[in-house]
Amino acid sequence: MELRQVEYFLAVVENQGIGGAATALGVAQPTVSQALRALERELGVQLFHRIGRGMVLSAAGRTMVGPARQILRDVDAVTDLLAAHEDELTGHLELVASPATAVGEVVDLIARFRALYPRVTVRLGELRDETRAAQTIEDGNCEFAVAHLPIAGDGLEVVVLGEKEYVLVYPEDTEVPDGPIPLGDLPDVPMVFVPRGHSVGDELEEAMRVGGRRPPLAVLSEHREERLPMVQAGIGGTLVDRSMAEAVADRVVVRETEPRFVRPFAIAFDPASLSRAGQAFVEVIRGQARPTAD
Repeated sequence: MELRQVEYFLAVVENQGIGGAATALGVAQPTVSQALRALERELGVQLFHRIGRGMVLSAAGRTMVGPARQILRDVDAVTDLLAAHEDELTGHLELVASPATAVGEVVDLIARFRALYPRVTVRLGELRDETRAAQTIEDGNCEFAVAHLPIAGDGLEVVVLGEKEYVLVYPEDTEVPDGPIPLGDLPDVPMVFVPRGHSVGDELEEAMRVGGRRPPLAVLSEHREERLPMVQAGIGGTLVDRSMAEAVADRVVVRETEPRFVRPFAIAFDPASLSRAGQAFVEVIRGQARPTAD
């Protein structure tokens, strides 16, 4: 196995296809295709299912992602050791964040880190299942994971970054009561939800179930980022982070919930396995992290 093959494999994963990978790498598409096929022959497994012009990771390919990222981190570590006399830090920093937490504090952390270490490349991936935050780190897919608490994992350090308040948003001109709306007694307005499992929206549905009042379902969307556009289009209401709601407050109806729907979020990492870039990122985290209560 060649390092170049590993880099090409991850480029295809990150750019969702050979074309995007070739553009990102600055090489021809056949070069990427040939490297992938050679890697598959050497490993004796199929890493991607080729569907038309698309590329979908196979089970073996998904298993390969974590170790492949670890290989590149190990190479970066060796490079850093050989260049230890230089003041500038190089390499890659990899973190994942759930959609609701990948803004605000996380962006500020990355901006501060990049200002200090401009030669380190940062990859911010999406954590769709918050229950797998610890597993994602343990599998080698990333060094840092950002998610709502709790984040449970052996040997992981968890640093609270802040909290997110979630509010109800409805299409413009929707007639809903003034003031906070009880979670167990939502108005009879169609709602846009994401599928159950792995999101704070599950707690909203549980509160509705306990209250015995469930508004009609308008759309069940796996694309969380499309909820606000659907609200603005008049399809129905939904629950989103307050900062997102306030950004479009002039085009939607915003209501707090009763009780307030506030959830802390944190960043987790394994201090025993951090790269030099990861160690430097921890220093930035500690400078910006909110103090936790005793």
